[in-house]
Amino acid sequence: MDFFETVRNRYSCRNYNADKTVDKALVERVVEVARLAPSAVNRQPWTFVAVTDKETRAKILSKSRPSFNEAPVLLVACGHHSDAWHRPSDNKDHTDVDVSIAVEHICLAATACGLCTCWVCSFDVEATRDALGLPDDVEPIALIPLGYAINDAIPEKKRKSLDEILKWEKF
Repeated sequence: MDFFETVRNRYSCRNYNADKTVDKALVERVVEVARLAPSAVNRQPWTFVAVTDKETRAKILSKSRPSFNEAPVLLVACGHHSDAWHRPSDNKDHTDVDVSIAVEHICLAATACGLCTCWVCSFDVEATRDALGLPDDVEPIALIPLGYAINDAIPEKKRKSLDEILKWEKF
């Protein structure tokens, strides 16, 4: 799949085939692109936890869509604020920016490999911390269900036109 086709085919999947597992090597291949993602000052302030145990996934997803637990793998994108670059002019912490870049690399790689994903930001942070035994200085930032869709049809995307989002020279 070429890059632009991958981007066109990537969507937020909400219904996963619980009977179709994802091979560990494929998970590693998809997460490998996060390792290669850029980050501010190359700090790489992230860790990704792959959760395959259904009970652990259920604890983490207790306040999210139940259908996400049908994905055979749940990647938990964690940020390390103490490792991240902070912009000197205003001390802006770039953890969320860096982790977001890496997460989208994962989502695109998964799509290129025939897998489906969804960014999940609505979840119980404390339940996730507890389920994974995260240290206090590590924040779970996003969840990524990873698996195969029940339906192969790619939904139509509703997006603003290029004229609405691109300005030249001034706002």
